[in-house]
Amino acid sequence: MTVESLFPRLEALLPSVQKPIQYVGGELNSVSKDWDTASVRWALMYPDAYEVGLPNQGVQILYEVLNEREHLLAERTYSVWPDMEAVMREHQIPQFTLDSHRPVRAFDVFGLSFSTELGYTNMLTALDLAGIPLYAVDRTDEDPIVLAGGHAAFNPEPIADFIDAAVLGDGEEIVLAISEVIREWKDEGSPGGRDEVLLRLAKSGGVYIPKFFSVDYLPDGRIQRVVPNRTGVPFRTAKHTVMDLDAWPYPKKPLVPLAETVHERFSVEIFRGCTRGCRFCQAGMITRPVRERSITTIGDMVENGLKKTGFEEVGLLSLSSADHSEIADVAKGLGDRYEGSNVSLSLPSTRVDAFNITLANEFSRNGRRSGLTFAPEGGSDRLRKVINKMVSEEDLIRTVAAAYSHGWRQVKLYFMCGLPTETDEDVLAIADLAKRVIATGREVSGRNDVRCTVSIGGFVPKPHTPFQWASQLGVEETDARLAKLNAAIRSDKKYAKAIGFRYHDGKPGIIEGLLSRGDRRVGRIIEEVWRDGGRFDGWSEHFSYERWISSTEKALADEPVDLAWYTTREREYAEVLPWDHLDSGLDRDWLWEDWQDALDEDGAIEVEDCRWTPCFDCGVCPQMNTEIQIGPTGKKLLPLSVV
Repeated sequence: MTVESLFPRLEALLPSVQKPIQYVGGELNSVSKDWDTASVRWALMYPDAYEVGLPNQGVQILYEVLNEREHLLAERTYSVWPDMEAVMREHQIPQFTLDSHRPVRAFDVFGLSFSTELGYTNMLTALDLAGIPLYAVDRTDEDPIVLAGGHAAFNPEPIADFIDAAVLGDGEEIVLAISEVIREWKDEGSPGGRDEVLLRLAKSGGVYIPKFFSVDYLPDGRIQRVVPNRTGVPFRTAKHTVMDLDAWPYPKKPLVPLAETVHERFSVEIFRGCTRGCRFCQAGMITRPVRERSITTIGDMVENGLKKTGFEEVGLLSLSSADHSEIADVAKGLGDRYEGSNVSLSLPSTRVDAFNITLANEFSRNGRRSGLTFAPEGGSDRLRKVINKMVSEEDLIRTVAAAYSHGWRQVKLYFMCGLPTETDEDVLAIADLAKRVIATGREVSGRNDVRCTVSIGGFVPKPHTPFQWASQLGVEETDARLAKLNAAIRSDKKYAKAIGFRYHDGKPGIIEGLLSRGDRRVGRIIEEVWRDGGRFDGWSEHFSYERWISSTEKALADEPVDLAWYTTREREYAEVLPWDHLDSGLDRDWLWEDWQDALDEDGAIEVEDCRWTPCFDCGVCPQMNTEIQIGPTGKKLLPLSVV
């Protein structure tokens, strides 16, 4: 049955809210398909504001992959700001999609992509506005399947009560497989209702259905076991890995926003995965193995994207873009192709030990030389060995000296506070390093106007990493260390004005830690926060630490666990972790051994990048039937002929 657009009801109300343009839809390259011709319909959501959600690569790719199939339909929705939420509640307008302004509840699947756990309260807002029961057990055949994906879905237990399903890993192939299961079930007349289609998805081994798993706890609050409660449901759910990125050159028709967004550029993912082995980095661990796009596919995607969007900046994305085996040829080929045009190229993520001036010059041919960003992560060489970030202070100084001497004036350095084994001395070493960077810059450039910005984030232990067992530094300790660092930077008048210092206090990090390593009991906290008005917790102006603390105390009042139990407590090897039944391919014993290597009494043991060395047996390739895919291919990117 055709579902009518809500826009006639919505249009007259838009002048009463801020930035009404974000609720209008109709962007260049957006799609609005005939409802009646589709057999399976998806509403895709990035649970944040339009300006953050629209540029998200994951949602854009799935939107396109689904809409390319005749029998499938996908539309997008984003979180509405509190003023719009109030208007929608007053006028009884449900959560709607942007493309055709259809109610989200009318779709077959409501898919949410979580890159951060702080979007969980926004999910509850969307469910409530849509008229979908918050709890999966309360939903009927009239409600969509609520499906979580993205990096946070590698531990979906804190939201297990609110979602029907979760998918781990790459989405391109699995969304089509899920669609096929739903289509077959609908064609058969929807036998067995909602439970039957969820059971079919669970039995495939590639979709996690939380309600088909029971969790038992020990008296002290630890998990005793997590086991299936339905016959035929596998004990473990595996992640998905797309092995031929050239076969999936998406997005082919990138969305062009109507309102200002956080990234005004066309982005091409040049490879997926990372094997550098940074022990804190969940993204690197869960996206293994490395799979490169070929130089010719990258060139075709850039050219096509520029034509289809009109963007003038192209970002070459990956976890460490300069590590692409043919990055020099990619840079020169694109530089030659677009020289003299308005097209500028950027490499948003560059490691200190992969950076070189030739590469930087290629990417700045048509653009101005903006600042360079590097992430040493740890303040001292000792701490960088602990986290397996194999970059020495001398490497960093050599790199910034080259940059300053070739005309760059600004360098940004990113560090973390609260890493395992960290001391005050490790953090204070950041001040010494920043001063040395400025001194080097002044010396090699002969100028005093060089700048260095030090940016500090709090370390949050993440699932499926060697640090998943680590304790997190408390709020007071984090703030005390950062205060000492600030004082050390400001104490030397010779350098103080040349060094910028940006940091977050320890409060958001502790809450992120609660959500990232939480179990199903944490869902009560999320609901309590949301009912107390929690929205947009990833935004500092909306985040309330006090609300999270009071909600945690209230929700866990009858439990043997508290906030510190989830965050500042170190785990033992034998403890069952909430995500142990979710298979990222990484061998648990390998992760534990790497954790022990980090803590080695004689100094942390470093692990090389397995792209260029023999296998370290992390488990991913044999277990997932995958392999590292890197060049060189020997191909060159020729300039396009001018017509």
